[in-house]
Amino acid sequence: MLNLKNKNIISYFLTGLLVLFIAGSVSLLKIPFLDISKIPSIVLNSARRELSGIIFYHRNYVQNERLQNESAYLRQKINSLNEIYLENLRFKKLLSYKQESPFKVISAKVITRSPDNWSSVVIIDKGSSSGIIRGQAVINNLGLIGRVMETTAFASKVMLISDPNLSVSAIVQRSRQEGLITGTLGTQLIMKYLPEEADIKVQDKIITSGMNQNYPKGILIGSVVEVAHEFSSLGRYAIVRPAVNLSFVEEVFVIVR
Repeated sequence: MLNLKNKNIISYFLTGLLVLFIAGSVSLLKIPFLDISKIPSIVLNSARRELSGIIFYHRNYVQNERLQNESAYLRQKINSLNEIYLENLRFKKLLSYKQESPFKVISAKVITRSPDNWSSVVIIDKGSSSGIIRGQAVINNLGLIGRVMETTAFASKVMLISDPNLSVSAIVQRSRQEGLITGTLGTQLIMKYLPEEADIKVQDKIITSGMNQNYPKGILIGSVVEVAHEFSSLGRYAIVRPAVNLSFVEEVFVIVR
């Protein structure tokens, strides 16, 4: 009787182990099954993300290109407005000078420059039809620029004072010392033929002397930056910085009589 009871206990124990084993096996098999069941959803979500990325990239690329074009347009617009603003400022100064100038003048614009390095020449957009003739002085509100060399009906060639072929009789405004200004093809001028005892020093203003009828007296030419002796030691000369930056001249006045 005892043996039978023991056998039943063992049988129940083994049955329980079998049930636990089967249950555990089902649990272990359940995870891979669930993972496999999720594969279509994972693939679909991944494809959706990639497609969304492509769509967003294209959209962002198009938007970025549009914004760059708009930015370039706005920069160009701002540059144009700045140019108009600066041009208006220049015209305002020129108009003010024209009204206050002791000379009768004709305003003109520089339209081109000489392409070579052996002369300093600009072309202006006014000519004989406006009353401009050869030999007339060209200035702006800052000082002397040059002289008219040739004219056509609607344009004129102007030689700048930086050209070595152009000479202007000048005086030191402070001491009234006379000399001759010539160009160097550079950014500075030379005042020559100064005697050894000439009263001239750095920062002196140099103006036209009026000895030449083409250049009325008192037009500012520039200021002295250096005084030195001639190689012959028989005289002195001065280096003069032009009052007008000749490299950036855009509007001028031609003095007419």
